[in-house]
Amino acid sequence: MTPVTLFFGDGDHDFALNLAEIKELQIQCNATIGTICNRVFVKHFSQSDIAETIRLALIGAGEHPKRAADLVALYVTGRPFTETYPIANTILETVWFGEPHEKASK
Repeated sequence: MTPVTLFFGDGDHDFALNLAEIKELQIQCNATIGTICNRVFVKHFSQSDIAETIRLALIGAGEHPKRAADLVALYVTGRPFTETYPIANTILETVWFGEPHEKASK
């Protein structure tokens, strides 16, 4: 997957869910990628759907796993979903639909 750059916590970060991260996301959330996307898209998600999507997408874009876990602990855990949902949703939309429309049209 082509990384998508989003503001998260302390600045802009790249996010990418590649095949390895998708497989791990499915394990961590005990669901298929289709089910996870559906839950997030219709806002029937669990906290782990959001946190694990962000953590694994940071890793998929090259972030060290410890740093990704630290960022999620600081900027996802205990934070309002209005701050974290849009990030996870955009990551999963990119997995499901491809590059964001505005990036693809350039």
